[in-house]
Amino acid sequence: MRQIVLDTETTGLDPLLGHRVVELGCVELLNRKHTGRHLHFYLNPERDVDAGALDVHGLTNEFLADKPRFAAVADRFLDFISGAELIIHNAPFDVAFLDNELRLLDRPRGPIAEFCSILDTLVLARKKHPGQKNSLDALCKRYSVDNSDRVLHGALKDAEILADVYLLMTGGQSALSLGFDAAIETVVGSAASDFLQRDRAPLAVPKASAEELLAHDQRLRAIDKTSGGKCLWLKIDAGSA
Repeated sequence: MRQIVLDTETTGLDPLLGHRVVELGCVELLNRKHTGRHLHFYLNPERDVDAGALDVHGLTNEFLADKPRFAAVADRFLDFISGAELIIHNAPFDVAFLDNELRLLDRPRGPIAEFCSILDTLVLARKKHPGQKNSLDALCKRYSVDNSDRVLHGALKDAEILADVYLLMTGGQSALSLGFDAAIETVVGSAASDFLQRDRAPLAVPKASAEELLAHDQRLRAIDKTSGGKCLWLKIDAGSA
């Protein structure tokens, strides 16, 4: 399974108001493991950066003036993400900007969803931690991911951080903290660093034995009988057969 963790920085908040992408960062995961491959561009947006956006990422008009335009890197970007699952925090924001950039090409392309599927980690986090803060910084704290050098936002740095948060949020060992500051999941001991080792072996995916599948089916049928035919798992299994 190939996944690309992606983040952007922009000149402002709304592409419909003419705002553009100024930085694009992508990190590759293969079978839930960092490959070391990444894609990173600073981009000339052909317009000024809003003061509010400058406060967030620190990318000045002067710094961006000699950087390539999106059109110059579009093919490399699309080749890198094609066929993968994009992992983005607050995906509608980044996708709207990327779709806009593709529309502005001399030969319009897109939308992004034509090239890859998209997973929004903000939606995932809200389901997993309802009623709690689920910004990237809050998730870093919850899962003990080090973001101490994240003074300003940066697309590649944020993509690297999000990759670690995603791996832990969807598969890391965790325990429930009952402190008032929040009943939140926190990574236990060295589990986080062990889980995120770049050179660890791919995760094993064990398959159920024939005996386990039979026991599973028997348990579902017992639940279905007790509940008067309301066992949803049995209906799902039947539908996927």
